[in-house]
Amino acid sequence: MNTKYLNSLEYDKIIHNLNTYCKTYMGIEKSNNLFPVFEKNKVINLLNLTKEASSLIYRKGNIPLSDIADISLCIKSLESNGILSALALLNIARFLKISREVREYFLSSDDIDLSTYPKLYDLFDLIYTNKNIEEKIFSIILDENTIADNASPKLNSIRRQSKKLEQDIRDKLNNIIHSSSYSKYIMEPIVTIRENRYVIPIKEEYRSQIKGFIHDVSSSGSTVFIEPISVFELNNNITNLKIEEEIEIEKILANLSAMLYGYTENLKSNIDILGDLDLIFAKAKYSIELDGVFPKINDEKYINLISARHPLIDKNIVVPIGISIGHEYSTLVITGPNTGGKTVALKTTGLLLLMAYSGIFIPAKEGSSIYVFDNIYVDIGDEQSIQENLSTFSAHMSNIVEITNNVSSNSLVLLDELGSGTDPIEGANLAISILKYLYDLGVISLATTHYQELKNYCLTTNGFQNASFEFDIDNLKPTYKLLIGIPGKSNAFAISKKLGLNDNILSLANSLMKNDDISIEELMKNIYDNKLKIEKEKEEIEKNSNQIEALRKSLEIENNKQKEKQDRILNDAKNDARKIIESAKEEANAVIKELNNADKINLSTANNLRNKLNDKLKDVVATSSNNKLNLEALKELNNKFSLKNSTIDSNSNKSSKNTSKSSVAFNKGNNFKAQNISSEINVIGMNVDEATFVIDKYLDDCAITKLSPVRIVHGKGTGKLREGIHKYLKTHPHVKSFRLGTFGEGEMGVTVVELN
Repeated sequence: MNTKYLNSLEYDKIIHNLNTYCKTYMGIEKSNNLFPVFEKNKVINLLNLTKEASSLIYRKGNIPLSDIADISLCIKSLESNGILSALALLNIARFLKISREVREYFLSSDDIDLSTYPKLYDLFDLIYTNKNIEEKIFSIILDENTIADNASPKLNSIRRQSKKLEQDIRDKLNNIIHSSSYSKYIMEPIVTIRENRYVIPIKEEYRSQIKGFIHDVSSSGSTVFIEPISVFELNNNITNLKIEEEIEIEKILANLSAMLYGYTENLKSNIDILGDLDLIFAKAKYSIELDGVFPKINDEKYINLISARHPLIDKNIVVPIGISIGHEYSTLVITGPNTGGKTVALKTTGLLLLMAYSGIFIPAKEGSSIYVFDNIYVDIGDEQSIQENLSTFSAHMSNIVEITNNVSSNSLVLLDELGSGTDPIEGANLAISILKYLYDLGVISLATTHYQELKNYCLTTNGFQNASFEFDIDNLKPTYKLLIGIPGKSNAFAISKKLGLNDNILSLANSLMKNDDISIEELMKNIYDNKLKIEKEKEEIEKNSNQIEALRKSLEIENNKQKEKQDRILNDAKNDARKIIESAKEEANAVIKELNNADKINLSTANNLRNKLNDKLKDVVATSSNNKLNLEALKELNNKFSLKNSTIDSNSNKSSKNTSKSSVAFNKGNNFKAQNISSEINVIGMNVDEATFVIDKYLDDCAITKLSPVRIVHGKGTGKLREGIHKYLKTHPHVKSFRLGTFGEGEMGVTVVELN
């Protein structure tokens, strides 16, 4: 379909709205490249995908898709055996995590029947996941600037050496700044870093008193930052270790990248699948927002839109219209004043078809039916005349020439103000000829016009039908209610009279009208009025019918509720009886068992009691089968259950021994936990809710085992995870205090927690 025609129907605005429901860049790209299809089977397939996605949203909520970084360049680098940066590897890990969560959203659902979603199943099932790679990247790369100490043994060793050297340097420098010999030279008793080397701030006038190298001077010039000669070699060693660290990190990144070399096709496939799913679920969410319906697709080449709404007009104010064409007539001509909504009717018809052809439900009522045309041709507006400096008539005619040269019997044609912009008589005759030509080809056509000749032609010609929008004469406003079969009235005289035009002028105007025209106008007025009366009567009948149907359903629902209530009462009675019976048996046997263990001499007495109790239980069972309980029998049972309680007192010593054994087991369990719990927990890659859940369990274990302090590794990132964790720690009952890591402890990427 020509893009010009799509834009005339404002399809581009539908795409813009659809984009707002997409969650990923892939979905937006696919949405921007979305075009209607004009094949029935493809249309049905697209609509079925939207139907399945809508059902899944209602059942499980939105698909867990979120903004995804574009990893296309990363994949190209991997295809060339390149080494990815820490950020690029994290983006791939996040992509794999989202891929896994999307797959699990569908395939790990125990509460839905996957066979009811056959089309979505084919997509979800193709999603590639690799939790091992995903978790390995997250465990090694804490954030885009931080590699975990345990990423490799060598990196761990280098960092331990660096920390030791750093501590040695700090000790030496602290001795200097706190020495009585040097304290007067010190501007501030602190150790700081300049140019990656440890230095101390010395007053400018004493710079010559400290042997070393000046690395910086304060802006005021009063302080110089000196690296004392005593730590020069140590600083050099740290610098060398930093170089070794960078080389080792490069090796780690290379190894992680190499792990992904064999999975580039899987990653590319996932990009495509997640983009498809994003678009499908965006269509579903947009369809739900529009209160859209899955239209019937017919093979008889007709359109029947029931209470159709223009999707770009606020659904709270838009007036629904009914469009029907293709059965008794294949050409519909809408007439009436410019403000009546004729153009909106054309656009609504065309746009709803384009939406359906794109897999978006249409804003109309259930039962609406459409045909999949091979093309939709449109001539609406005069934008073309402005662009090409043509007259309005020439612009319209250029479009119509293109349409008539390309249209087929399975096409739909929408023509706005057909024949306008030229002599009225010639324009009217040309409009009739164009519509007749299209009708003879078998084309379905909707047109708007002002011409009286077209109204008359539709009244007298098979296959043609008039339509108009109702106009409220009293308020001089259109109602935007489309009336099929009623030609539009000009209402010129009535409107002029309402506005106060002189009666003499109106009388003269009436006298100039031809008798034939007056007769036709009167006929049209009678038809119009009768149509309104019939429509009102029909609405009243439908209203009454709906009320009767609603009452019938209400009574049916109430009957069902009463029946369910009765069944529930009966079932509850049966369940109560069954529970009492089972309980009676258990208690009876328990009493007999205790009596047997307690007193062998009374064994026969106990057995007699058990037999009597069993006989009584049989009576209870018999009575309960009629949903009635023999309460006296149950009382008698309860009395007999209380026999000789004193015979079971001897078991108390055994309970005490068991309690002691339990205490020992509990203490052993605590010792085991203390030996195995780590003093550090890593929550990188989690959201705040996931992280706090894990941390809560971890802090409970630490509190039980008296382990403190502990480290929470959350990475630097955007800081949202860190803020969420800190907010949670402020209210945690086990937390005494917490702080960010210092230099060498992970700094902003780690929180150190002291427990009570």
